[in-house]
Amino acid sequence: MSDEELTAARPGEPQSATAEGSDAPAAGTNGRRASAATPLVELDGVTSSFGPVRVLHDINLVINHGEVVVLLGPSGSGKSTLIRCINGLQPVDGGRVLVDGKPLPREGKALARHRADVGMVFQSFNLFAHKTILENCTLGPAKVRGLSKAEASTRARALLERVGIGDKADRYPAELSGGQQQRAAIARALAMQPKVMLFDEPTSALDPEMISEVLDVMIGLAEEGTTMVVVTHEMGFARKAAQRVVFLEAGRVVEEAAPDQFFSNPRTERAQSFLSKILSH
Repeated sequence: MSDEELTAARPGEPQSATAEGSDAPAAGTNGRRASAATPLVELDGVTSSFGPVRVLHDINLVINHGEVVVLLGPSGSGKSTLIRCINGLQPVDGGRVLVDGKPLPREGKALARHRADVGMVFQSFNLFAHKTILENCTLGPAKVRGLSKAEASTRARALLERVGIGDKADRYPAELSGGQQQRAAIARALAMQPKVMLFDEPTSALDPEMISEVLDVMIGLAEEGTTMVVVTHEMGFARKAAQRVVFLEAGRVVEEAAPDQFFSNPRTERAQSFLSKILSH
């Protein structure tokens, strides 16, 4: 969230439960859900454009409570645009986006409050460089959720411990490795107690030895039942953590399947071609 978005949002909005305290049925990786699926995020005929170029074409997609959905596809297929539409960072030209049954607001304070419920982790961390890691994680809960400084600090420190960097709370982003910064970004998003977490290629800017530490945190979140939509090229994560793979091509959903089915027997020629190139390296 930008400073402007944080200021525009109002405290006192209902907070979603944390994974530890939620009354929702437990969920996790690869079909761990113990009860009937219920929609949390719905895209109904969504189209989106950059100027005259249409990037998404009539996207219909439902993400259920506690589900981990991985978006795969070649560069330029619309994966990042799709999750940015869920967060309201990319305008929707047509169709509807609903989160927890509520339509995506177009602008203003309502949109800022919507973003508070939709955690976003970017490729490049987007931490405030002039604030400590702890301050990065307490700003949103204090300004948007209305937590006291002490409450926000307690929550943030617990989350930093959870992602394995509790000892870095008083450091600045530049003092952390790329993997540590990305884990701080995950903690910052979780501090808002979002209803769904969106990840836009969270390991693409990391050195190879740092990728596993971020993926381990994400797998842990999946096992706890966090609803997640993940854009990634990490096929191992998709196999291990996802309950559903959605394959996009040229702004359209081409194929949806459970990971085992998608990776072992993709139905479409385009998915087969994509996997043959990805998995051969």
